[in-house]
Amino acid sequence: MNDTIPFSNQPRGGVPGIAVTAMVLALTLVPVGGADRPYLDAARQAARWIASSAVRSGPGLSWPADPRDPGTTSLALYNGSPGVVLFLLELHRATRDSAYLTDAKSGAHVLLASLDRESGTGLYEGLAGLGFTLQETFKATGDQRYRDGAARAADLLRQRATRIGRGVEWSATTDIISGNAGTGLFLLYAAHELATPAYRDLAAQAGERLIEVARPEAGGLKWAMDPALPRLMPNFSHGTAGIVYFLATLYQQTRQRPFLDAALAGARYLQAVASADGETCLIFHNEPDGKDLFYLGWCHGPAGTARTFYRLYQATGDRSWLEWTKKSARALLASGIPEKRTPGYWNNVGQCCGSAGIADFSLSLYRVTREKAYLDFAERLTADLLRRGVQDQSGLRWVQAEHRTRPELLVAQTGLMQGSAGIGLWLLRLDAQQAGRKDTLQLPDSPF
Repeated sequence: MNDTIPFSNQPRGGVPGIAVTAMVLALTLVPVGGADRPYLDAARQAARWIASSAVRSGPGLSWPADPRDPGTTSLALYNGSPGVVLFLLELHRATRDSAYLTDAKSGAHVLLASLDRESGTGLYEGLAGLGFTLQETFKATGDQRYRDGAARAADLLRQRATRIGRGVEWSATTDIISGNAGTGLFLLYAAHELATPAYRDLAAQAGERLIEVARPEAGGLKWAMDPALPRLMPNFSHGTAGIVYFLATLYQQTRQRPFLDAALAGARYLQAVASADGETCLIFHNEPDGKDLFYLGWCHGPAGTARTFYRLYQATGDRSWLEWTKKSARALLASGIPEKRTPGYWNNVGQCCGSAGIADFSLSLYRVTREKAYLDFAERLTADLLRRGVQDQSGLRWVQAEHRTRPELLVAQTGLMQGSAGIGLWLLRLDAQQAGRKDTLQLPDSPF
C-alpha cells in the first residue's frame, strides 16, 4: 500500500527462531480431485497459525496483525481482525467445519462492540470496513445482530458526513483505502444489502465532491490522495484509478451522466500517462519522484488499475476498456514474475503488493475471457507463493517485507492485505475454481 510508512512504530529485524524451528513448506501442486485438495489444506494450515495468535478481547476474539506484538491488534479491514473474520467465514463455507464459524462470530462480536468507538470512516481503515464485515457475517449466520451492526456503521457514516461544496466528505482523503471513494463503495454495497436507497444518495453526494476536487491534467482529470500530500499516485489504492472506479460504479447504479463523464476523464489521464506499447500497460508509482518506478500488484500496479478499466467496460459496454484490462494483464505476464524480482515486486506475496493479489486478478480475468494463459499464470504464482511459506507445529505463515523501502523489516502477519488471512482467501478461491465450487465473497472494490 504505502512504501514509506512502517508497519509499526517498533523497529524489527527478522523473525527470531524461524531458521531453527520452521521448515520451508514443500507442497506438490497437482490437480484437485477427490480428497486431494492442496490449496484447501494450505488454507487450513494458515487458519491454524492465525488461531495460535488469537487473544480474548472483551466479548470475543481478536488477532494481532503481528502476533509478536499485541499492540498491533486493530479494527482495520486492511490488516486487522475484520480480515480474519472474513477468511474464517469463507473457510467455513468451504469445509462446513463449525469451529471456523464459531471463531468468526467471536471476532464479529468484538467488531460490534467497537462500532461507536471507531473514528475512521474508510473501507480498509474504518467504519466502512467494519460494516462490510458485519454484513457478510450476517449473510453467513442469519444472526440479525450482525445486520443491525452493518446498518449502525452505515448510519454512523451518514451522521459523520460533512457537507462541503456540492457534496459531502468524511475527510480530505479521497482514496479507496481510508478515503471518500472507499467509503462511498461501502455505501453503495449497503444500499443494496440493507435495501436503503438513502445510502446510495449519500454515496452520490460523495461522488459530487470528488468531481469538484479533481485536477485537470493531460486532457483528463486526476486526483490527489490528500491536498497536503506532496506526491500524487495514479493507481488504484491511493490514486486516480480507485476514484475512477468509484465514479464508474456510481454511474452504473444511478445512471447519472456526470459520474460517467468524470470517470472517463480520469481514465483519459491514466491512458495519457501509461507506458503503453500497444500490447501492455504500466503506470508509474507516483509523481514527481516515482515516474521510473512501476509496481505490479493491487495497490499501485496493473493488478489493481485493471479493475478500473474492467469496471468502465461494464459501465459502458465499450470493448476498448476490456482491451486495456488485457493490456494490464499482459504487462504482468511479460514481467518475468514470480521467478524474477523487480523493484515493484519484492519479497511480498500478499493481497496488496504481492503474488496473491496478482494471482487473484489473473483468475478473475480467466473467468471473463476463458484464456487459459491467465489461469496458468495464477497457478504458477501460487506454486511460488506456497514454496515461500513457512510451516511448523503452529501452522503455515508467510514472513515477508510489507514495505519496499524496508526490506529488513520481515514480519509474518495475520490480516487481509498483508497476511495469512488474505493469502488463505486466495487459496480458497483457487480451490473453488478447481473443485467446481462457487466462491461467494466479493469486496466492494471488486468488479469481478
